[in-house]
Amino acid sequence: MKTTSSVAISELLAPARINLSLKSADRDAVLDELVGQIPELVRQPEARQTLLRALREREQLHSTGIGDGIALPHARNALVGLVDRSLIVFGRHASGIPYGAIDAMPARIFFLLIAPTVTQHLGILARLSRLLRDSRLRQNLLAVGKPEEVISVIRQAEASM
Repeated sequence: MKTTSSVAISELLAPARINLSLKSADRDAVLDELVGQIPELVRQPEARQTLLRALREREQLHSTGIGDGIALPHARNALVGLVDRSLIVFGRHASGIPYGAIDAMPARIFFLLIAPTVTQHLGILARLSRLLRDSRLRQNLLAVGKPEEVISVIRQAEASM
């Protein structure tokens, strides 16, 4: 059994939850667009609204834009009952949108995280943060052409950690 510190980010992604051409022009709209990539919530409008509300509340506390053109939208706490397993939505925006990051760079790479427990939530955030320090990984994520390539690039980066 894997510990949370060794959770594989690549295993939390799926091609259906990857959007390489986000169209939104602002933070609220991009959150809506990212949540729209979760097939599990398509037929659950109440769960979708709960998630959007939690994400927006978190952004009001402090932006999840971490710099280097990356945002890690997530709720402040785990969303118990909303999902039965952790998942990540990946999004990429061609020009980037203002996201309130400390370096003021527009966000182009988005990893939306949803986890059913606080322990999983924190473990995944920590793992993502470590992975995304690698400038090669960030460049590769901006260059890939297919959703499956996102998973492959992340899997390769995880293997070299």
